[in-house]
Amino acid sequence: MTPASSVGLTDAESSVADRRRVESDEALLQIEDLRVSFEGRDETVHAVNGVSLAVKRGEVFAVVGESGSGKSVSMLSVMGLLESPPARISGSIVFNGIELTTLSRRQMKSIRGSEIGMVFQDPMSSLNPVHPVGKQIAESVLLHRDVSRKAAKARALDLLDRVGIPDAGKRADDFPHEFSGGMRQRAMVAMALACDPKLLIADEPTTALDVTVQRQIVTLVNELQAESNMAVIWITHDLGVVAEIADRVAVMYAGRLMETGTADSIYSSTRHPYTSGLLRSIPRLDTPLVERLPEIPGSPPHVTTLLASCPFHQRCPLGESGCTDSLPELEDTGKGTMTACIHHRAMDAPGSIWPIEELSRSDDKSSELRHLVAIEGLKVHFPISRGGFRRKRLAVRAVDGIDLDIHSGKTVGIVGESGSGKSTLGRTLVGLETPTEGSILIDGKPLDTSSGAHRRRVQMVFQDPYSSMNPGQKVFEIVSEPMRIHKIGTPDQHHQRVAELLQMVGLRPDVIDRYPHEFSGGQRQRIAIARALAADPEVVVCDEPVSALDVSVQAQIINLLRDIQKRTDLALVFIAHDLSVVRQISDEMNVMYLGQVVERASRDDIFDNPLHPYTRALLAAVPVPDPHGKEARLSPPLEGDLPNPADPPTGCRFHTRCPVAVPGLCSEKVPEFREVAPGRWASCHLIEEGDKPILKIQKRETEEENNEPTQDEETNQ
Repeated sequence: MTPASSVGLTDAESSVADRRRVESDEALLQIEDLRVSFEGRDETVHAVNGVSLAVKRGEVFAVVGESGSGKSVSMLSVMGLLESPPARISGSIVFNGIELTTLSRRQMKSIRGSEIGMVFQDPMSSLNPVHPVGKQIAESVLLHRDVSRKAAKARALDLLDRVGIPDAGKRADDFPHEFSGGMRQRAMVAMALACDPKLLIADEPTTALDVTVQRQIVTLVNELQAESNMAVIWITHDLGVVAEIADRVAVMYAGRLMETGTADSIYSSTRHPYTSGLLRSIPRLDTPLVERLPEIPGSPPHVTTLLASCPFHQRCPLGESGCTDSLPELEDTGKGTMTACIHHRAMDAPGSIWPIEELSRSDDKSSELRHLVAIEGLKVHFPISRGGFRRKRLAVRAVDGIDLDIHSGKTVGIVGESGSGKSTLGRTLVGLETPTEGSILIDGKPLDTSSGAHRRRVQMVFQDPYSSMNPGQKVFEIVSEPMRIHKIGTPDQHHQRVAELLQMVGLRPDVIDRYPHEFSGGQRQRIAIARALAADPEVVVCDEPVSALDVSVQAQIINLLRDIQKRTDLALVFIAHDLSVVRQISDEMNVMYLGQVVERASRDDIFDNPLHPYTRALLAAVPVPDPHGKEARLSPPLEGDLPNPADPPTGCRFHTRCPVAVPGLCSEKVPEFREVAPGRWASCHLIEEGDKPILKIQKRETEEENNEPTQDEETNQ
């Protein structure tokens, strides 16, 4: 066990710390009855309400739950990052035998970063924008280790190389804004590992990242954890990622532990309705489609009084009078889990308490559809200059030649990694960007961004609803603004229409006098949808509307959009990087890479038989919420980042990352975007046309297998 002096304590402080030391062969972190509250002007919020857990050395421990469940606050308490006041902390936090709650700020500072590392959710806000990335990592080493600046810089370069930053020697001098989102997260991992900590806390490290980058980060943490045998606490609401990485899982709700156990037990034998509800809310690629995504009704409580009964009972399908008699404690279910539910014995058939209805496919109404939007040869380039006196003029080819049709009552899904041009395409459609070339026709008429009629017919729902709202406006002003701009109705009609829209998106009409900061993320997204519908548009562009939301809230928003579309015949353009979400809501899918569509087909064709290697890579990167057989299922992550859109590769733009690229063909000849089967389009040299098109590489592999000599032939040879 590491002596106290190793974390920077004086001799006197070491003797005090030694008296607090708790000998343990297994538990690296032991939390007992942790309680955290925040005192406000009008109320006290009880964020953590009696949490007890232990994290073993060398294990990956996942803490999951909806936003506001107390996950992050619990781990910020471990890091000593909560200011008192307003935070009040009680209970015990023992790390490596040292009671952390009694340490001074200086003592805690010597442990934080040296013994415990942390990766935060948003790397851009965690990195200093005015210092090179390499320098920031080196500073962490200098702060906790007695080494020279030269040695610290060498350590930073080695870490950047270990976490997969290409050309680390040069990129170490780049600033955070010059890194992609995935590279910034890798840099944060490198910084957290700078001093070889015994415990790594990762707080939502993959939220809102592309599935390919997410897979890279998960694989990276798995590899580094195995190398150093450090313990990892992974905080997330993404249960798919948890299945890939976790050894044990704790499920939190309203600041309480609802269930704990091994990952296998939680996923296969959960004995708490809340855990079951979270699991069933996940849109999955390995299960049949359902008419509506299963969701947990309601939202998590705002705990302002001490809990005296089960906090989940109002949303629980098994909730009854007995649930309010007392606060349930964790008890052994005999199924590998500890569960805080008096009805856990009724959980033998989770499907019976959360029924799932299979998708009832509607008849094809393509002949009745109205062709709303026709996009032809669309290009959107952003000029940039490089160099000094002799500047080299380049252009970021965000969208570089796209054709697209949008019909009423249908949803067009657009998927791809960040930087592929998805959002630029959506912003151009609503008139926020100006096309460089090509045309956008709405009902046969060219796009006119100066026309109020166009802005009324095409609306947008942005990824971050909070940043798209005026924080000084109340809900009524926010939702009614499009009606005032387009001079729709009278002020009295505005009040009636806003009340109808709020009811349509699942909010009470009496919230019209509240401000955006008073709502949860899911509620703000509902307000954003109500605002987009206020002008009675025909097309709504949804740009990553659920990427940062909890799975339960995500299901509510997807179901809401589907319900609205059925009632209003609305056309949706749904932009996302989560293919499992797009599968649930889309009729047609377009896969974008580096400004171009590389594959287009119906939803079922894309998911049943993906053709383009890039589409296959995206699908392979989607985590499956099932820990069984994960070692065999995990495919190598798609390597590298998107090439520079200002200087795309020659030939096929994907060939630099393609696992089946043919040298001399894919690197030199641009593939034609062609119809390889009725209703199926793709741009790849290796795709054979026909009723059931396939990759030629598959055919060659099959032929090689068929031509392999039998055992008798080998003997004769």
